[in-house]
Amino acid sequence: MTDKTVKSTSRRKFLGGVAVAGAAAASLAKPAIAQANPEIKWRMPMFVPKTVDSVMDSANDIVRRVSELTDGKFQIQSFGVGEIVPGGPAVLTAAEEGTTECAFTLSYYSFGKDPAYAFGSTLPFGPTIRGHYAWLFKNGGMELLNQFYESKGTHAIPCGNSTMQMGGFFRKEVNTIQDLKGLKMRIPGLGGLVMSKLGVVPQQISPGDIYPALERGTIDAAEWAGPHDDFKFGFYKVAPFYYGPGWWEPQASIWLHVNKAKWDALPKNYQAILEAACIATCTTHNAKNDVLNSAGLRSLLSNGAKLRYFSKEIMDAAYDAAFKTFDELGAKSEAWAKIYPSWKKHMDDNELYYRVGDNTYENYIFEKRVKG
Repeated sequence: MTDKTVKSTSRRKFLGGVAVAGAAAASLAKPAIAQANPEIKWRMPMFVPKTVDSVMDSANDIVRRVSELTDGKFQIQSFGVGEIVPGGPAVLTAAEEGTTECAFTLSYYSFGKDPAYAFGSTLPFGPTIRGHYAWLFKNGGMELLNQFYESKGTHAIPCGNSTMQMGGFFRKEVNTIQDLKGLKMRIPGLGGLVMSKLGVVPQQISPGDIYPALERGTIDAAEWAGPHDDFKFGFYKVAPFYYGPGWWEPQASIWLHVNKAKWDALPKNYQAILEAACIATCTTHNAKNDVLNSAGLRSLLSNGAKLRYFSKEIMDAAYDAAFKTFDELGAKSEAWAKIYPSWKKHMDDNELYYRVGDNTYENYIFEKRVKG
Protein backbone atom coordinates (compact mmCIF):
# COMPACT_ATOMS: atom_id res chain seq x y z
CA MET A 1 0.00 0.00 0.00
CA THR A 2 1.45 3.34 -1.01
CA ASP A 3 1.56 6.46 1.14
CA LYS A 4 -0.99 7.96 -1.24
CA THR A 5 -3.39 5.05 -0.73
CA VAL A 6 -3.00 5.27 3.08
CA LYS A 7 -3.74 9.00 3.05
CA SER A 8 -6.80 8.50 0.83
CA THR A 9 -8.15 5.74 3.09
CA SER A 10 -7.58 7.82 6.22
CA ARG A 11 -9.30 10.81 4.67
CA ARG A 12 -12.38 8.71 3.78
CA LYS A 13 -12.53 7.34 7.33
CA PHE A 14 -12.24 10.85 8.81
CA LEU A 15 -14.94 12.31 6.57
CA GLY A 16 -17.13 9.30 7.21
CA GLY A 17 -16.68 9.76 10.94
CA VAL A 18 -17.59 13.44 10.70
CA ALA A 19 -20.72 12.57 8.71
CA VAL A 20 -21.76 9.90 11.22
CA ALA A 21 -21.12 12.23 14.13
CA GLY A 22 -23.09 15.00 12.43
CA ALA A 23 -26.02 12.70 11.73
CA ALA A 24 -25.95 11.43 15.28
CA ALA A 25 -25.94 14.97 16.66
CA ALA A 26 -28.85 15.92 14.43
CA SER A 27 -30.83 12.85 15.43
CA LEU A 28 -30.21 13.62 19.08
CA ALA A 29 -31.04 17.34 18.75
CA LYS A 30 -34.40 16.89 17.06
CA PRO A 31 -36.00 14.71 19.74
CA ALA A 32 -34.64 17.05 22.44
CA ILE A 33 -36.28 20.04 20.79
CA ALA A 34 -39.49 18.10 20.20
CA GLN A 35 -39.64 17.12 23.85
CA ALA A 36 -39.02 20.72 24.94
CA ASN A 37 -41.77 22.03 22.67
CA PRO A 38 -44.91 19.89 23.05
CA GLU A 39 -47.94 20.59 20.89
CA ILE A 40 -50.49 22.63 22.84
CA LYS A 41 -53.82 24.09 21.73
CA TRP A 42 -55.69 26.64 23.83
CA ARG A 43 -58.98 28.54 23.53
CA MET A 44 -59.03 32.24 24.31
CA PRO A 45 -62.43 33.96 24.70
CA MET A 46 -62.38 37.76 24.46
CA PHE A 47 -64.41 40.58 25.95
CA VAL A 48 -65.29 42.13 22.57
CA PRO A 49 -66.64 40.94 19.22
CA LYS A 50 -64.06 40.22 16.54
CA THR A 51 -65.30 43.28 14.65
CA VAL A 52 -63.52 45.58 17.16
CA ASP A 53 -60.40 45.79 15.04
CA SER A 54 -58.21 47.78 17.43
CA VAL A 55 -58.57 45.11 20.12
CA MET A 56 -58.37 42.22 17.65
CA ASP A 57 -54.96 43.55 16.59
CA SER A 58 -53.71 42.86 20.09
CA ALA A 59 -55.24 39.40 20.26
CA ASN A 60 -53.89 38.47 16.83
CA ASP A 61 -50.41 39.68 17.75
CA ILE A 62 -50.30 37.39 20.79
CA VAL A 63 -51.53 34.38 18.81
CA ARG A 64 -49.02 35.03 16.01
CA ARG A 65 -46.04 35.65 18.27
CA VAL A 66 -46.62 32.56 20.39
CA SER A 67 -47.00 30.39 17.28
CA GLU A 68 -43.90 31.77 15.57
CA LEU A 69 -41.73 31.48 18.68
CA THR A 70 -42.67 27.81 19.12
CA ASP A 71 -42.54 26.78 15.44
CA GLY A 72 -46.31 26.43 15.43
CA LYS A 73 -46.42 24.00 18.35
CA PHE A 74 -48.25 26.32 20.76
CA GLN A 75 -51.52 27.40 19.15
CA ILE A 76 -54.07 29.77 20.72
CA GLN A 77 -57.47 30.20 19.08
CA SER A 78 -59.38 33.41 19.81
CA PHE A 79 -63.16 33.63 20.16
CA GLY A 80 -65.23 36.81 20.05
CA VAL A 81 -67.61 37.65 22.85
CA GLY A 82 -70.58 35.28 22.87
CA GLU A 83 -69.00 32.64 20.63
CA ILE A 84 -68.12 30.21 23.42
CA VAL A 85 -68.49 32.41 26.51
CA PRO A 86 -70.88 35.31 27.24
CA GLY A 87 -69.40 38.75 27.77
CA GLY A 88 -68.63 40.69 30.94
CA PRO A 89 -67.27 38.81 33.96
CA ALA A 90 -68.04 35.43 32.37
CA VAL A 91 -64.94 35.73 30.16
CA LEU A 92 -62.57 35.80 33.13
CA THR A 93 -64.64 33.29 35.09
CA ALA A 94 -64.19 30.76 32.27
CA ALA A 95 -60.41 30.88 32.73
CA GLU A 96 -60.63 30.87 36.53
CA GLU A 97 -62.79 27.75 36.51
CA GLY A 98 -60.83 26.02 33.73
CA THR A 99 -63.71 26.02 31.24
CA THR A 100 -61.18 27.61 28.88
CA GLU A 101 -57.41 27.63 29.14
CA CYS A 102 -57.12 31.40 29.13
CA ALA A 103 -59.08 34.63 28.68
CA PHE A 104 -58.30 37.94 26.99
CA THR A 105 -60.14 40.59 28.96
CA LEU A 106 -60.33 43.61 31.24
CA SER A 107 -60.39 42.37 34.80
CA TYR A 108 -62.57 45.25 36.03
CA TYR A 109 -65.61 43.50 34.54
CA SER A 110 -65.36 41.23 37.62
CA PHE A 111 -65.51 44.22 39.97
CA GLY A 112 -68.78 42.94 41.42
CA LYS A 113 -67.06 39.78 42.68
CA ASP A 114 -64.27 41.73 44.38
CA PRO A 115 -63.38 45.41 43.83
CA ALA A 116 -59.67 44.49 43.74
CA TYR A 117 -60.17 43.23 40.18
CA ALA A 118 -60.22 46.88 39.10
CA PHE A 119 -56.53 47.45 39.85
CA GLY A 120 -55.39 45.39 36.88
CA SER A 121 -57.38 47.47 34.43
CA THR A 122 -57.79 51.01 35.76
CA LEU A 123 -59.03 53.21 38.60
CA PRO A 124 -60.71 56.61 38.29
CA PHE A 125 -58.17 59.44 38.43
CA GLY A 126 -55.36 56.91 38.42
CA PRO A 127 -52.16 57.08 36.40
CA THR A 128 -52.09 57.17 32.62
CA ILE A 129 -50.47 54.32 30.73
CA ARG A 130 -46.85 55.13 31.56
CA GLY A 131 -47.50 55.41 35.28
CA HIS A 132 -49.61 52.27 35.28
CA TYR A 133 -46.94 50.24 33.51
CA ALA A 134 -44.26 51.65 35.83
CA TRP A 135 -46.25 50.35 38.81
CA LEU A 136 -46.94 46.98 37.19
CA PHE A 137 -43.52 46.15 35.83
CA LYS A 138 -41.07 47.89 38.16
CA ASN A 139 -42.81 48.85 41.40
CA GLY A 140 -44.50 45.73 42.70
CA GLY A 141 -47.88 45.89 40.96
CA MET A 142 -47.55 42.64 38.99
CA GLU A 143 -46.53 40.65 42.05
CA LEU A 144 -49.42 41.98 44.15
CA LEU A 145 -51.98 41.47 41.41
CA ASN A 146 -50.89 37.93 40.64
CA GLN A 147 -51.11 37.03 44.31
CA PHE A 148 -54.75 38.12 44.07
CA TYR A 149 -55.46 36.62 40.62
CA GLU A 150 -53.86 33.31 41.54
CA SER A 151 -56.05 33.08 44.63
CA LYS A 152 -58.98 33.25 42.21
CA GLY A 153 -57.58 30.72 39.75
CA THR A 154 -55.48 32.49 37.09
CA HIS A 155 -51.98 33.73 36.42
CA ALA A 156 -52.16 36.98 34.43
CA ILE A 157 -49.94 39.00 32.06
CA PRO A 158 -50.70 42.49 30.64
CA CYS A 159 -51.14 42.31 26.87
CA GLY A 160 -52.56 45.62 25.64
CA ASN A 161 -54.06 48.94 26.60
CA SER A 162 -56.78 51.25 25.35
CA THR A 163 -54.69 54.29 26.37
CA MET A 164 -56.64 57.36 27.53
CA GLN A 165 -60.37 56.95 27.06
CA MET A 166 -63.14 59.46 26.45
CA GLY A 167 -66.04 60.35 28.71
CA GLY A 168 -68.74 59.03 26.43
CA PHE A 169 -71.82 60.24 24.55
CA PHE A 170 -74.69 62.19 26.10
CA ARG A 171 -78.10 62.95 24.64
CA LYS A 172 -78.04 66.35 26.39
CA GLU A 173 -75.29 68.61 27.69
CA VAL A 174 -74.17 68.18 31.29
CA ASN A 175 -72.60 71.23 32.91
CA THR A 176 -73.37 70.93 36.61
CA ILE A 177 -73.79 68.23 39.23
CA GLN A 178 -77.51 68.88 39.07
CA ASP A 179 -77.48 67.86 35.39
CA LEU A 180 -76.26 64.42 36.43
CA LYS A 181 -79.05 63.70 38.90
CA GLY A 182 -81.10 60.74 37.71
CA LEU A 183 -79.16 60.44 34.44
CA LYS A 184 -79.12 56.82 33.25
CA MET A 185 -75.67 55.97 31.90
CA ARG A 186 -74.08 52.82 30.59
CA ILE A 187 -70.91 52.66 32.68
CA PRO A 188 -69.59 49.53 34.41
CA GLY A 189 -67.56 48.78 37.51
CA LEU A 190 -65.80 51.28 39.69
CA GLY A 191 -66.48 54.20 37.34
CA GLY A 192 -70.18 53.48 37.67
CA LEU A 193 -69.91 53.31 41.47
CA VAL A 194 -68.26 56.74 41.60
CA MET A 195 -70.77 58.18 39.12
CA SER A 196 -73.61 56.91 41.30
CA LYS A 197 -72.35 59.18 44.10
CA LEU A 198 -72.89 62.12 41.77
CA GLY A 199 -76.51 61.10 41.17
CA VAL A 200 -76.02 59.05 38.00
CA VAL A 201 -77.88 55.74 37.67
CA PRO A 202 -75.31 53.28 36.23
CA GLN A 203 -76.54 50.75 33.67
CA GLN A 204 -74.83 47.45 32.83
CA ILE A 205 -75.37 46.99 29.09
CA SER A 206 -73.45 44.77 26.67
CA PRO A 207 -71.75 46.51 23.71
CA GLY A 208 -74.26 45.36 21.10
CA ASP A 209 -77.20 46.78 23.07
CA ILE A 210 -75.81 50.28 23.72
CA TYR A 211 -76.86 51.92 20.45
CA PRO A 212 -80.53 50.83 20.54
CA ALA A 213 -80.76 51.80 24.23
CA LEU A 214 -79.50 55.31 23.41
CA GLU A 215 -81.75 55.55 20.37
CA ARG A 216 -84.88 54.59 22.34
CA GLY A 217 -83.96 56.82 25.27
CA THR A 218 -83.74 53.86 27.64
CA ILE A 219 -80.42 55.38 28.69
CA ASP A 220 -79.27 59.00 28.51
CA ALA A 221 -75.54 58.45 28.06
CA ALA A 222 -72.95 55.76 27.42
CA GLU A 223 -69.20 55.42 27.60
CA TRP A 224 -67.20 52.94 25.57
CA ALA A 225 -63.53 53.59 24.75
CA GLY A 226 -61.48 55.96 22.58
CA PRO A 227 -62.52 57.90 19.46
CA HIS A 228 -61.69 55.20 16.90
CA ASP A 229 -63.87 52.53 18.49
CA ASP A 230 -66.48 55.09 19.54
CA PHE A 231 -66.90 56.25 15.95
CA LYS A 232 -67.35 52.72 14.66
CA PHE A 233 -70.20 52.11 17.09
CA GLY A 234 -72.01 55.20 15.77
CA PHE A 235 -73.25 56.47 19.14
CA TYR A 236 -72.87 60.10 18.01
CA LYS A 237 -75.90 59.65 15.75
CA VAL A 238 -78.25 59.32 18.72
CA ALA A 239 -76.26 61.03 21.51
CA PRO A 240 -74.30 63.88 19.89
CA PHE A 241 -72.52 65.42 22.90
CA TYR A 242 -69.10 63.77 23.18
CA TYR A 243 -67.38 64.41 26.51
CA GLY A 244 -63.81 64.22 27.69
CA PRO A 245 -61.79 63.27 29.49
CA GLY A 246 -62.71 59.76 30.56
CA TRP A 247 -61.47 60.33 34.09
CA TRP A 248 -62.67 56.88 35.18
CA GLU A 249 -60.39 55.25 32.58
CA PRO A 250 -57.16 57.24 32.13
CA GLN A 251 -55.94 53.96 30.61
CA ALA A 252 -57.39 50.47 30.55
CA SER A 253 -55.05 47.50 30.63
CA ILE A 254 -56.06 44.26 28.94
CA TRP A 255 -54.66 41.05 30.43
CA LEU A 256 -54.22 37.49 29.33
CA HIS A 257 -55.56 35.46 32.24
CA VAL A 258 -54.28 31.88 32.14
CA ASN A 259 -55.93 29.17 34.20
CA LYS A 260 -53.49 28.60 37.07
CA ALA A 261 -53.27 24.82 36.59
CA LYS A 262 -52.63 25.29 32.86
CA TRP A 263 -49.96 27.90 33.59
CA ASP A 264 -48.18 25.66 36.07
CA ALA A 265 -48.23 22.79 33.56
CA LEU A 266 -46.57 24.81 30.80
CA PRO A 267 -42.87 24.17 30.13
CA LYS A 268 -40.76 27.03 31.46
CA ASN A 269 -39.75 28.12 27.97
CA TYR A 270 -43.44 28.32 26.96
CA GLN A 271 -44.16 30.46 30.03
CA ALA A 272 -41.33 32.79 29.01
CA ILE A 273 -42.57 32.89 25.42
CA LEU A 274 -46.11 33.71 26.51
CA GLU A 275 -44.87 36.52 28.77
CA ALA A 276 -42.63 37.93 26.03
CA ALA A 277 -45.45 37.79 23.47
CA CYS A 278 -47.88 39.56 25.79
CA ILE A 279 -45.49 42.31 26.88
CA ALA A 280 -44.40 42.94 23.28
CA THR A 281 -48.08 43.23 22.38
CA CYS A 282 -48.52 45.93 25.02
CA THR A 283 -46.22 48.10 22.91
CA THR A 284 -47.84 47.40 19.55
CA HIS A 285 -51.39 47.72 20.85
CA ASN A 286 -50.67 51.04 22.54
CA ALA A 287 -49.05 52.29 19.34
CA LYS A 288 -52.05 51.14 17.29
CA ASN A 289 -54.45 53.13 19.48
CA ASP A 290 -52.26 56.23 19.27
CA VAL A 291 -52.33 56.00 15.47
CA LEU A 292 -56.09 55.44 15.30
CA ASN A 293 -57.58 57.81 17.85
CA SER A 294 -56.72 61.21 16.41
CA ALA A 295 -58.19 60.11 13.07
CA GLY A 296 -61.19 58.71 14.92
CA LEU A 297 -61.77 62.03 16.70
CA ARG A 298 -61.65 63.92 13.40
CA SER A 299 -64.18 61.46 11.95
CA LEU A 300 -66.52 61.98 14.88
CA LEU A 301 -66.37 65.77 14.70
CA SER A 302 -66.80 65.88 10.92
CA ASN A 303 -69.88 63.67 11.24
CA GLY A 304 -71.69 65.81 13.77
CA ALA A 305 -70.38 64.87 17.21
CA LYS A 306 -70.19 67.91 19.50
CA LEU A 307 -67.03 67.87 21.60
CA ARG A 308 -67.47 68.97 25.20
CA TYR A 309 -65.40 68.84 28.38
CA PHE A 310 -66.61 67.96 31.86
CA SER A 311 -66.80 71.14 33.92
CA LYS A 312 -64.45 71.75 36.84
CA GLU A 313 -67.45 71.39 39.16
CA ILE A 314 -68.10 67.88 37.89
CA MET A 315 -64.42 66.92 37.80
CA ASP A 316 -63.81 68.11 41.37
CA ALA A 317 -66.88 66.33 42.71
CA ALA A 318 -65.91 63.14 40.88
CA TYR A 319 -62.32 63.28 42.18
CA ASP A 320 -63.46 63.68 45.78
CA ALA A 321 -66.04 60.91 45.39
CA ALA A 322 -63.45 58.58 43.83
CA PHE A 323 -60.89 58.79 46.62
CA LYS A 324 -63.58 58.60 49.27
CA THR A 325 -64.80 55.42 47.57
CA PHE A 326 -61.27 53.98 47.55
CA ASP A 327 -61.05 54.41 51.32
CA GLU A 328 -64.44 52.76 51.80
CA LEU A 329 -63.53 49.75 49.68
CA GLY A 330 -60.59 48.95 51.94
CA ALA A 331 -63.06 48.00 54.67
CA LYS A 332 -64.99 45.69 52.31
CA SER A 333 -62.22 43.84 50.49
CA GLU A 334 -59.12 42.32 52.07
CA ALA A 335 -57.41 42.24 48.68
CA TRP A 336 -58.23 45.91 48.07
CA ALA A 337 -56.78 46.85 51.45
CA LYS A 338 -53.57 45.01 50.55
CA ILE A 339 -53.10 46.38 47.01
CA TYR A 340 -54.35 49.96 47.37
CA PRO A 341 -51.48 51.28 49.56
CA SER A 342 -48.93 50.19 46.93
CA TRP A 343 -50.96 51.75 44.09
CA LYS A 344 -51.47 55.00 46.02
CA LYS A 345 -47.82 55.25 47.13
CA HIS A 346 -46.69 54.74 43.55
CA MET A 347 -48.94 57.63 42.48
CA ASP A 348 -47.66 59.88 45.27
CA ASP A 349 -43.98 59.07 44.79
CA ASN A 350 -43.68 58.94 41.01
CA GLU A 351 -45.83 61.64 39.45
CA LEU A 352 -43.35 64.47 40.14
CA TYR A 353 -41.27 63.96 37.02
CA TYR A 354 -44.35 63.64 34.80
CA ARG A 355 -45.42 67.08 36.01
CA VAL A 356 -41.99 68.66 35.62
CA GLY A 357 -41.01 66.92 32.39
CA ASP A 358 -43.86 65.61 30.27
CA ASN A 359 -46.63 67.97 31.34
CA THR A 360 -44.55 71.14 30.97
CA TYR A 361 -43.31 70.08 27.55
CA GLU A 362 -46.70 68.94 26.28
CA ASN A 363 -48.52 72.06 27.43
CA TYR A 364 -46.00 74.17 25.55
CA ILE A 365 -45.74 72.16 22.36
CA PHE A 366 -49.48 71.58 21.96
CA GLU A 367 -50.22 75.28 22.44
CA LYS A 368 -47.47 76.18 19.97
CA ARG A 369 -48.64 73.75 17.31
CA VAL A 370 -52.28 74.79 17.63
CA LYS A 371 -51.31 78.42 17.15
CA GLY A 372 -49.16 77.44 14.21
